[in-house]
Amino acid sequence: VDIITYVTWKISGLPRHRIIGSGCNLDSSRFRVNLSQKLNISAQSVHAWIIGEHGDSSVPVWSGVNVAGMRLQDINPKIGKEDDPDNYNQVHKDVVNGAYEVIRLKGYTSWAIGLSCSALTAAICKNQRTVHSLSTAVKGHHGIDKDVFISLPCVLGENGITHVVNMKLSDSEIQQLHKSADTMWEVQAGINF
Repeated sequence: VDIITYVTWKISGLPRHRIIGSGCNLDSSRFRVNLSQKLNISAQSVHAWIIGEHGDSSVPVWSGVNVAGMRLQDINPKIGKEDDPDNYNQVHKDVVNGAYEVIRLKGYTSWAIGLSCSALTAAICKNQRTVHSLSTAVKGHHGIDKDVFISLPCVLGENGITHVVNMKLSDSEIQQLHKSADTMWEVQAGINF
């Protein structure tokens, strides 16, 4: 998704804010649902984001996961880490493996990404100005100095992406985001225009 978004930008000539990839929008939804199941509450009450590459190097923003403003990291400082006694890290692993599992079971994915794209289309057509984890140009955000497209929370409306939400990330999350950007940069380096 991220590479296709980058290629579309390069060949289209459109401004960056008009090029939108579905990125980690679906991953973020799956993350909220999986967390809600673990917490036994509605997914609408869970606020959580997946950023970075749509795929294996995606970054769960554990520092920002909250329910009614209560950060889960304040309750469990080891949330999402390997030594987390509650094994929240498995929630992210399940998100990453979610699409692979659907493909394994039925051979393809369709419904979830279709619903995700429908929500993005509604945000644009109705100028909803809702926040989604979208693949966008991230150079200059969180210290990234490369022209790559990966997911960050973005406000989406009738003019495309109006701005990127400047999330406060932990040092570890920034490091993982940079690793994700580097992964995309390496792939892009092999593309000739």
